[in-house]
Amino acid sequence: MALAIRAEGIYKSFRSGWWGQRRKEVLKGVDLQVEQGEIFGILGPNGAGKTTLLSILSTLLFPDRGKVEILGIDGLRDGHRIREKVNISSGNANFLWSLSVRENLHFYGMLYGLTGKAREEKVKALIEFFDLKGHEHVPFDRLSTGMKQRLSLAKSMLNDPQMLFLDEPTVGLDPEVSVRIREKIRSAQRENGMTILLTTHNMREAESLCDRIAFLKEGEIVALGSAGALKRMVRIGDVVRIEFNGPISCDQIIRAEGVINCSISGDLCEIIVDEGESRLASLIAIISQGGAQIKRVSLGQTDLEDVFIEFAKGTDSDMGLRI
Repeated sequence: MALAIRAEGIYKSFRSGWWGQRRKEVLKGVDLQVEQGEIFGILGPNGAGKTTLLSILSTLLFPDRGKVEILGIDGLRDGHRIREKVNISSGNANFLWSLSVRENLHFYGMLYGLTGKAREEKVKALIEFFDLKGHEHVPFDRLSTGMKQRLSLAKSMLNDPQMLFLDEPTVGLDPEVSVRIREKIRSAQRENGMTILLTTHNMREAESLCDRIAFLKEGEIVALGSAGALKRMVRIGDVVRIEFNGPISCDQIIRAEGVINCSISGDLCEIIVDEGESRLASLIAIISQGGAQIKRVSLGQTDLEDVFIEFAKGTDSDMGLRI
């Protein structure tokens, strides 16, 4: 698979204090590869270096050391070529406050070199796609936060980017609006086949959107993989709870495929598995064959937030593992 992003040994530090006497190292040797056409998420606590990394990959910042290649182009030498092929949208949208949605899109369309009928058609299509039609003549400063974010996403599609960078795309939005924004992101990616790299604090967002996820902590990637793989890495999975009568052997259950852990308390057996829905039938079969009578079965799901907490705590799982 061709790579959209190849980053090797990225270091970045900033000076602070009087005369820049103190130096804070924000990124510490980050290596990252993102495949073309995937949606890749970067998660991490505040101060982990997420926005700094995104700024370097989008050629807005230079690293102190390291190599960056975006869409096969050297990011340190040919940033201008990369900027023709990429775009960026921030969760804190900031546009010309007195211009309307349509006027802002036309303004940025001119900056991207669109002229005449081509620009008019592009602006019209983006207003339709991002459901901005009822607000196209509203000045930016009168838009709701959700509408401002839709405008930011529409602006980021003006040059038909091959690579899209999203920095906290749903920050500050209520859940219903966030869901619609995510649907638009996924739909745009499918229509255009672009690669998307996003930073987010929203675990549900990462789990629903991203093909793979990297956890960034104190300037280092401590884990990388799919949401399911990361759950398995820290032994967090779905919980199958079975109320029963009769004999159940955890020793037998723990050997079943996908089982992470098993415990019994009274007439309740709790089994942690990697994928609850796909493992349920085989678990019921194993327990029934052992002679137990099943009275009730329930399935509880863990989510990516549990994994995030484990890595943010600095547990033994913090080993720089990749899946």
